[in-house]
Amino acid sequence: MTQPDNKPIPLLDLQAQYDSIATELESAALQLMRSGQFIMGNPVAQFESDIAGYLGVENAIGCASGSDALLLALMALDIGPGDAVITSPFTFFATGGAIARLGATPVFIDIRPSDFNLDPASVRRFLEGSNTRYQALGVSPEQVKAIIPVHLYGQMADMEKFLAISKEFSIPLVEDAAQAIGAKQSFSDGCVVGAGVEGDFGCFSFFPSKNLGAFGDGGLITVCDPELAEKVRVLRLHGSKPKYYHRIVGINSRLDTLQAAILGVKLKHLDVWSAARQEKAGFYNRLFTEAGLVSEAPACWTGGCTSVCQWEGQGVVLPYETVALNGGAHIYHQYTIRVKNRDSLAQGLSDVGIGNSVYYPLCLHQQECFTGLGYAGIKELCPHAVCASNQALSLPIYPELSQDDQRRVVETIGQLLA
Repeated sequence: MTQPDNKPIPLLDLQAQYDSIATELESAALQLMRSGQFIMGNPVAQFESDIAGYLGVENAIGCASGSDALLLALMALDIGPGDAVITSPFTFFATGGAIARLGATPVFIDIRPSDFNLDPASVRRFLEGSNTRYQALGVSPEQVKAIIPVHLYGQMADMEKFLAISKEFSIPLVEDAAQAIGAKQSFSDGCVVGAGVEGDFGCFSFFPSKNLGAFGDGGLITVCDPELAEKVRVLRLHGSKPKYYHRIVGINSRLDTLQAAILGVKLKHLDVWSAARQEKAGFYNRLFTEAGLVSEAPACWTGGCTSVCQWEGQGVVLPYETVALNGGAHIYHQYTIRVKNRDSLAQGLSDVGIGNSVYYPLCLHQQECFTGLGYAGIKELCPHAVCASNQALSLPIYPELSQDDQRRVVETIGQLLA
């Protein structure tokens, strides 16, 4: 057994990434500072062009954050009071927050437990009116003006099914791809699609911890329709075009020029970093398997899940790559296992200096700010999401993570579970 040392293993090591490309980053930043051009300008336009080419889209529009990307997409669709938007309850708050900020009602529908993503079958049942449990919200399917599937942890939601739902019910799709730039999915016809490019909008975050991270906040929106793309460009500049003339009310949400310059450097390395994350995930899988720590997925995943978990598994459930077939790709923004006694395991890892995090400990429909919507009156709503919030644990994963450190992580988990 590898002897553990006292060296902390961080959940993410941004210093190691910086050190690997410091010369490029510092040169780009210095050139920008000497130019005196700090808002919009050529660096933003160049980055938008470069990332549009990387993603394979016509319209890629920088903005101030991933949160603003979601907000701007919904604003472009004129969503407001009286409207409803379907999304996942198991995600970062910004997804539900963008809906609520516009006065619309977020409709939180359960996840598919295998991949943590919004379940298209459950969404379809709601839109068909066959799921009557949501009556306490006072929302009808006809009020739904958008669906936001979230590509959580670096793995895409089932876009083939969501695109079919979007077409059948004439409801726009806003992809929350904040954690999934570079992820891919193979459709049944053999077509391979990327995250954030097939829906009406794709929303990306460049928060520093993301796979493509800035030196602060930053975001991006991809837009299929050229008229909506132009509307987003106007909305992000206070709704003005030309300057000081406002046909609509927008917000101030520009991508900082400095961040665009930094992101332009990092974009060149993104595929290599993603491949390294995939390699690290595969090594984790092998280590857990060889150590006999892998538990089968709970039977309740295929039905019968309640708010009281009946899973008796003694090991960990590994990330399930539902898209990694025929050209699909999970890009492992997080390497997230499931374990029964999650909180005690997390504390044990922290006690010996091994980074870990819980994404996310409380579902959105359970948040205090949404109690007025009526979710509290709906018994055992979104049980798969609630279960995940009690079991999901993210472990260290980043391109520079050593195999020795991975061995120490797995060996420590084995000791703690024993």
